[in-house]
Amino acid sequence: MGLLDILLGRTKPALPDLDRLFALPSAAITLEAAAGFTPTGTGAVCFATVEGAAFEQTHREVQALLDADADRWGSARPSDAEGEARAPVELSQDKYGYSWLVSRRSPDQLSDLVNDLHAVNSSMEVNGFGPQLLCSLASFEGEGGKRLALVYLYKRGTFYPFAPLPGDGQRRDNALELQVKAALADDLRMEQDLSRWFPVWGAPGL
Repeated sequence: MGLLDILLGRTKPALPDLDRLFALPSAAITLEAAAGFTPTGTGAVCFATVEGAAFEQTHREVQALLDADADRWGSARPSDAEGEARAPVELSQDKYGYSWLVSRRSPDQLSDLVNDLHAVNSSMEVNGFGPQLLCSLASFEGEGGKRLALVYLYKRGTFYPFAPLPGDGQRRDNALELQVKAALADDLRMEQDLSRWFPVWGAPGL
């Protein structure tokens, strides 16, 4: 089963409900109490990359969307607490060929980070990039530098936890993921099909 099969499924998907992203700040409070994980301030939106010249055109169009939204985002958050200017949303491509629009905030600005993720998804959706959207994530850090992401599946309208283990090997902490799933059952709409908990190796912030 390929990435798109896992992320999008072959059954009729639920309609995307981007407002579910706004449940992340309350879920973060539960997550800290249950497992000791706190936000890192990094979040990202993943979408399928178009290769070659078509990708370059997509790149330019996405950057244009972000530029068009810059004034609206800036008015919503004119500066950080220290008076620093807002960091731009970055576009990057991972070694697996998927593209990421990344927002970096301070750890105590999860609500603002969620606003960024929602704005990026909404802008891409409205401007015709909806079919390419795969997932969004917010990253968290636990004791000893443990990493965790709460991943939102765009086409499924559900969340799942992804907990990569430290080191070069591609291993994940399945026990922790199941613990987080149970802890956040009342905060987020969790993905019940574990085969769709795709390992987002190389995701920004992880």
